[in-house]
Amino acid sequence: MADMTLATHRREAIPDLPPAVRANRAMLALDLGTTTGWALHGIDGLITSGTVSFRPGRFDGGGMRYLRFTNWLTEIDRLSGPVAAIWFEEVRRHAGTDAAHVYGGLMATLTAWAELRGIPYEGVPVGTIKRHATGKGNAPKEAMIAAARARGFSPADDNEADAIAILLWALETKGGLQ
Repeated sequence: MADMTLATHRREAIPDLPPAVRANRAMLALDLGTTTGWALHGIDGLITSGTVSFRPGRFDGGGMRYLRFTNWLTEIDRLSGPVAAIWFEEVRRHAGTDAAHVYGGLMATLTAWAELRGIPYEGVPVGTIKRHATGKGNAPKEAMIAAARARGFSPADDNEADAIAILLWALETKGGLQ
Protein backbone atom coordinates (compact mmCIF):
# COMPACT_ATOMS: atom_id res chain seq x y z
CA MET A 1 0.00 0.00 0.00
CA ALA A 2 1.27 3.46 -0.85
CA ASP A 3 2.21 5.82 1.98
CA MET A 4 0.21 9.01 1.69
CA THR A 5 0.08 12.39 3.40
CA LEU A 6 -2.98 14.54 2.97
CA ALA A 7 -3.89 18.19 3.33
CA THR A 8 -7.28 19.70 2.55
CA HIS A 9 -8.01 23.32 1.74
CA ARG A 10 -11.36 25.03 1.14
CA ARG A 11 -10.93 27.36 -1.80
CA GLU A 12 -13.45 29.54 -3.57
CA ALA A 13 -14.75 27.87 -6.71
CA ILE A 14 -13.48 29.47 -9.90
CA PRO A 15 -16.65 30.47 -11.78
CA ASP A 16 -15.41 30.65 -15.39
CA LEU A 17 -14.24 27.07 -15.81
CA PRO A 18 -15.00 25.41 -19.14
CA PRO A 19 -18.16 23.27 -19.32
CA ALA A 20 -16.17 20.00 -19.29
CA VAL A 21 -14.73 20.94 -15.90
CA ARG A 22 -17.93 22.38 -14.40
CA ALA A 23 -19.88 19.19 -15.15
CA ASN A 24 -19.33 17.55 -11.76
CA ARG A 25 -15.88 16.26 -12.60
CA ALA A 26 -12.61 16.42 -10.76
CA MET A 27 -9.26 17.69 -12.02
CA LEU A 28 -5.96 16.13 -10.99
CA ALA A 29 -2.43 17.59 -11.03
CA LEU A 30 0.65 15.47 -10.44
CA ASP A 31 4.36 15.96 -9.80
CA LEU A 32 5.55 12.48 -10.81
CA GLY A 33 8.36 10.78 -8.91
CA THR A 34 9.09 8.19 -6.27
CA THR A 35 7.38 10.64 -3.94
CA THR A 36 4.56 11.95 -6.12
CA GLY A 37 2.95 15.25 -5.24
CA TRP A 38 -0.75 15.52 -6.07
CA ALA A 39 -3.48 18.13 -5.98
CA LEU A 40 -7.13 17.50 -6.74
CA HIS A 41 -9.85 20.03 -7.52
CA GLY A 42 -13.02 18.20 -6.48
CA ILE A 43 -16.51 18.58 -7.84
CA ASP A 44 -17.38 20.62 -4.75
CA GLY A 45 -14.62 23.19 -5.35
CA LEU A 46 -12.44 21.74 -2.59
CA ILE A 47 -8.72 21.48 -3.36
CA THR A 48 -7.07 18.55 -1.66
CA SER A 49 -3.34 17.90 -1.91
CA GLY A 50 -0.64 15.67 -0.55
CA THR A 51 2.14 13.28 -1.40
CA VAL A 52 2.19 9.56 -2.01
CA SER A 53 5.28 7.33 -1.98
CA PHE A 54 5.85 4.73 -4.66
CA ARG A 55 9.18 3.61 -3.24
CA PRO A 56 9.55 -0.12 -3.89
CA GLY A 57 9.54 -2.49 -0.95
CA ARG A 58 12.42 -4.79 -0.16
CA PHE A 59 10.84 -7.79 -1.89
CA ASP A 60 8.99 -5.95 -4.68
CA GLY A 61 9.53 -6.80 -8.31
CA GLY A 62 10.41 -4.06 -10.79
CA GLY A 63 6.80 -3.43 -11.82
CA MET A 64 5.19 -3.16 -8.37
CA ARG A 65 5.77 0.61 -8.13
CA TYR A 66 3.73 1.06 -11.33
CA LEU A 67 0.98 -1.33 -10.28
CA ARG A 68 0.61 0.59 -7.00
CA PHE A 69 0.47 3.85 -8.98
CA THR A 70 -2.25 2.41 -11.23
CA ASN A 71 -4.25 1.30 -8.19
CA TRP A 72 -3.81 4.71 -6.58
CA LEU A 73 -5.06 6.51 -9.72
CA THR A 74 -8.07 4.18 -9.84
CA GLU A 75 -8.89 4.94 -6.20
CA ILE A 76 -8.61 8.71 -6.75
CA ASP A 77 -10.97 8.40 -9.74
CA ARG A 78 -13.39 6.19 -7.82
CA LEU A 79 -13.48 8.24 -4.63
CA SER A 80 -13.24 11.75 -6.08
CA GLY A 81 -14.09 11.40 -9.73
CA PRO A 82 -14.82 11.02 -12.34
CA VAL A 83 -11.58 12.76 -13.22
CA ALA A 84 -12.14 15.18 -16.13
CA ALA A 85 -8.50 16.04 -16.87
CA ILE A 86 -5.00 15.40 -15.63
CA TRP A 87 -2.01 17.73 -15.73
CA PHE A 88 1.49 16.64 -14.80
CA GLU A 89 4.90 18.25 -14.60
CA GLU A 90 6.71 17.65 -17.87
CA VAL A 91 10.37 17.13 -16.99
CA ARG A 92 12.89 17.26 -19.83
CA ARG A 93 16.07 16.93 -17.76
CA HIS A 94 16.74 14.71 -14.74
CA ALA A 95 19.45 14.79 -12.11
CA GLY A 96 20.11 11.07 -12.52
CA THR A 97 19.37 8.00 -14.58
CA ASP A 98 17.26 6.32 -11.90
CA ALA A 99 15.03 9.40 -11.55
CA ALA A 100 14.58 9.50 -15.33
CA HIS A 101 13.59 5.83 -15.41
CA VAL A 102 11.08 6.22 -12.58
CA TYR A 103 9.59 9.35 -14.18
CA GLY A 104 9.31 7.63 -17.56
CA GLY A 105 7.62 4.59 -16.04
CA LEU A 106 5.15 6.67 -14.06
CA MET A 107 4.38 8.86 -17.07
CA ALA A 108 3.81 5.78 -19.27
CA THR A 109 1.55 4.27 -16.61
CA LEU A 110 -0.37 7.55 -16.21
CA THR A 111 -0.89 8.14 -19.92
CA ALA A 112 -1.95 4.55 -20.58
CA TRP A 113 -4.37 4.67 -17.62
CA ALA A 114 -5.85 7.95 -18.90
CA GLU A 115 -6.09 6.71 -22.50
CA LEU A 116 -8.01 3.62 -21.40
CA ARG A 117 -10.58 5.86 -19.67
CA GLY A 118 -10.74 8.63 -22.28
CA ILE A 119 -9.37 11.21 -19.84
CA PRO A 120 -7.42 14.08 -21.42
CA TYR A 121 -3.97 14.72 -20.01
CA GLU A 122 -1.28 17.30 -20.58
CA GLY A 123 2.31 17.75 -19.52
CA VAL A 124 3.16 21.25 -18.35
CA PRO A 125 6.80 22.38 -18.70
CA VAL A 126 8.66 22.98 -15.45
CA GLY A 127 9.47 26.59 -16.38
CA THR A 128 5.81 27.36 -17.11
CA ILE A 129 4.77 26.10 -13.68
CA LYS A 130 7.53 27.95 -11.84
CA ARG A 131 6.92 31.18 -13.76
CA HIS A 132 3.19 31.07 -13.03
CA ALA A 133 3.72 30.37 -9.32
CA THR A 134 6.68 32.66 -8.59
CA GLY A 135 7.32 34.90 -11.58
CA LYS A 136 10.65 33.14 -12.22
CA GLY A 137 10.97 30.17 -14.59
CA ASN A 138 13.95 28.81 -12.65
CA ALA A 139 12.62 29.28 -9.11
CA PRO A 140 14.15 27.00 -6.45
CA LYS A 141 12.15 24.49 -4.42
CA GLU A 142 11.92 26.84 -1.44
CA ALA A 143 10.31 29.54 -3.60
CA MET A 144 7.71 27.06 -4.86
CA ILE A 145 6.84 26.08 -1.28
CA ALA A 146 6.64 29.76 -0.29
CA ALA A 147 4.38 30.53 -3.28
CA ALA A 148 1.98 27.73 -2.29
CA ARG A 149 1.93 29.00 1.30
CA ALA A 150 1.23 32.54 0.08
CA ARG A 151 -1.86 31.15 -1.69
CA GLY A 152 -3.15 29.60 1.56
CA PHE A 153 -1.81 26.05 1.25
CA SER A 154 0.49 24.14 3.60
CA PRO A 155 2.57 21.82 1.41
CA ALA A 156 4.61 19.18 3.20
CA ASP A 157 7.39 19.42 0.61
CA ASP A 158 8.31 20.66 -2.85
CA ASN A 159 6.50 17.73 -4.53
CA GLU A 160 3.17 18.80 -3.06
CA ALA A 161 3.94 22.49 -3.73
CA ASP A 162 4.63 21.68 -7.39
CA ALA A 163 1.37 19.74 -7.73
CA ILE A 164 -0.55 22.64 -6.19
CA ALA A 165 1.15 25.05 -8.60
CA ILE A 166 0.24 22.83 -11.58
CA LEU A 167 -3.39 22.66 -10.48
CA LEU A 168 -3.60 26.42 -9.93
CA TRP A 169 -2.03 27.01 -13.35
CA ALA A 170 -4.63 24.69 -14.91
CA LEU A 171 -7.51 26.37 -13.10
CA GLU A 172 -6.34 29.90 -13.78
CA THR A 173 -5.36 29.41 -17.42
CA LYS A 174 -8.08 26.79 -18.07
CA GLY A 175 -5.25 24.39 -18.76
CA GLY A 176 -5.70 24.61 -22.48
CA LEU A 177 -9.33 23.39 -22.26
CA GLN A 178 -11.75 25.30 -24.44
